[in-house]
Amino acid sequence: MVLENLNPMHYNITSLVPNAMPVATVPIVIFMCFLFLLWNHEETSSIPGPGYCMGIGPLISHGRFLWMGVGNACNYYNKTYGEFVRVWISGEETFIISK
Repeated sequence: MVLENLNPMHYNITSLVPNAMPVATVPIVIFMCFLFLLWNHEETSSIPGPGYCMGIGPLISHGRFLWMGVGNACNYYNKTYGEFVRVWISGEETFIISK
């Protein structure tokens, strides 16, 4: 009889969670979405180049410089975006100016 009372399957788990729990989570989820949008928001730059996109853009541009080398990566970005390009190298914003 004691073992039967200690058995976790004996209790109905849904009775332990209040009914107001889903109602309380809606404002929290909305607030988290709002914070995510604020964190993602960036001022649009007048300088062309790859987007920031939650830090993925800098990782891709730095990886391209490591993989292709500085000369080939600069040529790629100049063909794609023009003579004046903003990229990230080692996490720092870098400008490529070429003619």
